[in-house]
Amino acid sequence: MLIEHLPPESHTMTALRNELTPMQLDEQAGRGEPEKARWSQLEQLVAANYDAIRRLEWVLICVNVDKKSKRPDPPEPMRRPGAGPKKARAQLTEKSADKLLKLLQGGAA
Repeated sequence: MLIEHLPPESHTMTALRNELTPMQLDEQAGRGEPEKARWSQLEQLVAANYDAIRRLEWVLICVNVDKKSKRPDPPEPMRRPGAGPKKARAQLTEKSADKLLKLLQGGAA
């Protein structure tokens, strides 16, 4: 129980991680859930800086791309403890747009 709650940068956790095979490391990386980890104030500040730099990079790209070109999607913020992955936005299809228009005009769904 004590070992499981050691910080990831501790000597014990580093030694355990160094003993993993490449296959085990890949498996753990795929299951990673940073939002469930404990973060200090320093880690929160680093994540905020990371997000700000990525956002500035995105703005710079958008400003310098041709006006008729498709702009890249804005970057996703780094996942924080207690926040799950961002859910995809619902897309408005032709069918759902027609249904919405009928509802707005007083028609039944």
